[in-house]
Amino acid sequence: MIAIDGDMRLSGTVRGSEQVSAGLGGRPVARHGWQLRIVPERRRVASSACGDHHTPWTIGDEKQTLIDFLDYLRHAVLRKADGLTADQLRRPMVPSGTSLLGLVKHLTRVEIAWFQYAFAGIDVPVPSGELTDADEPAAVVSGYRQATAVSNDILAGCDDLTKRCQRVAVAPEGMPLRWVLVHMIEETGRHAGHADILREQLDGAVGR
Repeated sequence: MIAIDGDMRLSGTVRGSEQVSAGLGGRPVARHGWQLRIVPERRRVASSACGDHHTPWTIGDEKQTLIDFLDYLRHAVLRKADGLTADQLRRPMVPSGTSLLGLVKHLTRVEIAWFQYAFAGIDVPVPSGELTDADEPAAVVSGYRQATAVSNDILAGCDDLTKRCQRVAVAPEGMPLRWVLVHMIEETGRHAGHADILREQLDGAVGR
């Protein structure tokens, strides 16, 4: 028998070939022979600075779904940089020297490189992704916001996911817009995961 409580959490078991979705409360399901059991969730408290934000429930076409997931990841990176001092943003938390502010600057570079320079063919200088002592945190974060806004403006003007980049950039040939979007989801998602770890190391804040 399966029960759903007021918090939309599943409890109980189901037998035979029936399937139980854990999506309502995000709780994992484990198989035991022909029986499915809801595994108790390990709860963690998210800080008010980051909170927990679910992935978008987009029901739309392919392009809109890709953009919504990319925006979700962009915002996740920005949330991880919110509420920290300049020193915390700059502080490398791993031996490689990676910092939250460095991640934001790197992602600004790839936004401009792929959407403005490569896909749209705009004659724009692609900035360095390396953090310097002269970089002000507010300016770096603002630069990322501006770059993503321009990217979305470019995307709004093209509904053809097979349209090729006007410049090859680092690719072997001009890649289609579909590839660029998937690559940017991969790139931003990878660094959003890095940002999760760095933020937790800095002040213990967790959440998506």
